[in-house]
Amino acid sequence: MRRPEMLIGGTLRPASDGGVLETPNPSTGQVLAAIPEATAADVDDAVAAAGAAFPGWRRAAPAVRSQALTTLADVIERHADELARLDADDNGSLLREMRRDVDMAVFYLRYYAGLVLQLHGDTVPSEPGTLTYSLRRPYGVVGRLIPFNHPLMFAASKIAAPLAAGNAVVIKPSEHTSLSALRLGELAADVLPPGVLNIVTGTGAGSGDALVAHPDVRRLAFTGSAATGRAIQRRAAEVGVKTVTLELGGKNPLVVFPDADLDTAVAASVRGMNFTWQGQSCGSLSRVVVHRDIHAAFVERLVETVSALRPGLPDDPGADTGAIVNTGQLEKVLGYVRLGQDEGARLCTGGDRVTDGALADGLFVRPAVFDRVDPRSRLAQEEIFGPVLAVMPFADADEALEIANGTSLGLTASVFTRDLGTAHRFAEDLEAGYVWVNEVGRHVPGTPFGGVKDSGIGREEDLDELFSYTQLKNVHINYGR
Repeated sequence: MRRPEMLIGGTLRPASDGGVLETPNPSTGQVLAAIPEATAADVDDAVAAAGAAFPGWRRAAPAVRSQALTTLADVIERHADELARLDADDNGSLLREMRRDVDMAVFYLRYYAGLVLQLHGDTVPSEPGTLTYSLRRPYGVVGRLIPFNHPLMFAASKIAAPLAAGNAVVIKPSEHTSLSALRLGELAADVLPPGVLNIVTGTGAGSGDALVAHPDVRRLAFTGSAATGRAIQRRAAEVGVKTVTLELGGKNPLVVFPDADLDTAVAASVRGMNFTWQGQSCGSLSRVVVHRDIHAAFVERLVETVSALRPGLPDDPGADTGAIVNTGQLEKVLGYVRLGQDEGARLCTGGDRVTDGALADGLFVRPAVFDRVDPRSRLAQEEIFGPVLAVMPFADADEALEIANGTSLGLTASVFTRDLGTAHRFAEDLEAGYVWVNEVGRHVPGTPFGGVKDSGIGREEDLDELFSYTQLKNVHINYGR
């Protein structure tokens, strides 16, 4: 059994009281590791270490910070297979998907390394004999809390912008998938100055709350559910005036107009649901809104395609979907399948747990498709974060827009049509932070990703994310006297 340690102040160490949390493999049920369950004192130490490292890191030449991020990317790339396998074992996702995650982590570290010189201010015209200009200055200690679905990708890529901006970081991964983040700490210890990056593990109610509530952490970023995001806002506000950005959940619509190519739209619906991650993605297009003229044919082809998806172990090259991350999430998914049936939706395929063969000891659920879902039902309104796709018909564009915008969430959305006017009108009117037309899932580098309504505050994956880890300071100089 692995017993990895946390990175605090450049030193690898266990929890101060020796506490651990066991990490099971969701594909097999076997215990993989015992990770440290950090105490509030451990979080205090991590924040103090970050605070001590911050002045030197802030004053480091931009080229030094850029080179450090580039070197870290190179190290991760050299350990790509190891890190991908850690994630596949830890969260049950397919190994090939976790390899892509490592590639994305490497990309974003290099991307933000290349943007360091963009952290400049402006000069503002003023009266003769005066000079007015602005500076961008880092916050100091940044707290980042990341979810379980993309462990290494989030652990590495989400430290890139704050570190590039000159902050020191304390990162808290999900207690369900901490192994790759802890390994990242081991690798980063030889690259970054001590204290610039600190990694603490444990529960959200324990080390997570301690990080959010720490008075010396003025900048927080969280990726996860809307409910937890609201709780973080409340908790942070109890302590002080903190800058908090949130990338939260989604109940995202994919709207299919009757002029769309049917086979293309069906394939996109399967791809957009992220079944290869068991639907465990905030950007999953989990509501398919289909014009009634093509509804029957669409559902028939969709069910045929989804029924053929095969759950399997992470390293099975023929598998289409992996395991649910933990038993609590498994019960949540199965509970929503029962709820959908109780609400009167028609379960067309899947939704049952795999209980036989090589997968019997794992947390595997066959991908589910519901048809004739009431847009007002809980199945259509609440994020499941599992492999459950809800289909609902519409009569005209106004009804489609009403259904698409008819939730409290607004992260992503997609529309399939060959009509340019329809595409533009829908893209403009959809209440979502990231909209695709005749496309799903693709994140174009350098474009802002984030949500509206209860799906979050702030944008990531672009220059604005880098700016968000700085504060503007204005300087006015009178040199004429």
